[in-house]
Amino acid sequence: MRVLQINLERGWRGGERQTLLTLQGLRAAGHEAELLARSGGALGERAAASGIPVHACQGALGMSRFLLGAGRRYDLWHAQTAQAMSILAAWRPLLGVPVVFTRRTAFAARGGDRRRRWKWSRADVLVAISQAAAQAPRDLGLPVYVIPSAVEPVPPDPARVETLRATFSLEGRRVVVTAAALSPEKDPRTLIEAVARVRESVPDVLCVHCGADGAAAASARERVVALGLRDHYRFVGFQPHVADFLAVAELYVSSSRHEALGTSVLDACLARVPVVATDVGGHRETLAPDRGLLVPAGDAAALARKMLWVLTHRDVAQAMAQRAQAYVADAYSVPAMVASYQELYAALLRGRR
Repeated sequence: MRVLQINLERGWRGGERQTLLTLQGLRAAGHEAELLARSGGALGERAAASGIPVHACQGALGMSRFLLGAGRRYDLWHAQTAQAMSILAAWRPLLGVPVVFTRRTAFAARGGDRRRRWKWSRADVLVAISQAAAQAPRDLGLPVYVIPSAVEPVPPDPARVETLRATFSLEGRRVVVTAAALSPEKDPRTLIEAVARVRESVPDVLCVHCGADGAAAASARERVVALGLRDHYRFVGFQPHVADFLAVAELYVSSSRHEALGTSVLDACLARVPVVATDVGGHRETLAPDRGLLVPAGDAAALARKMLWVLTHRDVAQAMAQRAQAYVADAYSVPAMVASYQELYAALLRGRR
């Protein structure tokens, strides 16, 4: 098969990592998988570095030009983002190339139901990364396949871990880690409020927040100062090697208000770090019934109670983390994800002959 994966995001987040893993898996299986990506974006650079053919473009207009000029030479197109699917929805009837779209979000999509249904129905096959992400199109009467995103275990680098310990003075601290952009849907303020409560019982607690700045950054930083948490809450920006931070963590926390799957939680599970997360979307699918602790979104008091429980019940929490590790390693493996997409692609193409 000759497959074009399309992702025009500039940064490097979960969807971009999944696009790269899919490309690598398809090529390892002998398929001609190529990438259409934004010029100068992290995904295109990483894909090119791993030997994947990359076609760079500047946004929607460049993508449209590429599809009109070279799109028909592929057996199918795979839109890995909502933006890419919006563009493909316009060109799909004209060019006649089959389209697969993977939905990676669980929060309400922009636009009315009629517009969303029109766009999603332009895909020959609609995929969601979790039951939570599948709910919106199902509510509109559209069939959806669920193919969970994949994660790979990433071993920490001992030298970098020691550097982290020294740089952030981690010796003697009870380290909590989160990896999330400072954006409203990730709700950093609730986590900050929870850490303030935990500090009352665990005065040596330190939350290390890995994640790029977003619309909630200023508010989050102001709240840390207002609560006197500058020695207990550190913003360290986007980190390419979160595994090194997980190696020093006693607990991973996610305070997201919406989460289609939550690959950062999956990473923590693979690293055998106990997880406390909000009871939303994919978190529930990953952690229930006994692989992690769930709390209502936006409830700082409940979040603090569960965090404190993990920090004071290490043996039981580690047993919980071990169950999560075994489950995630099996249910969210790269070979399983790639095999599911191969089967889906093959069935789609067979049906068109």
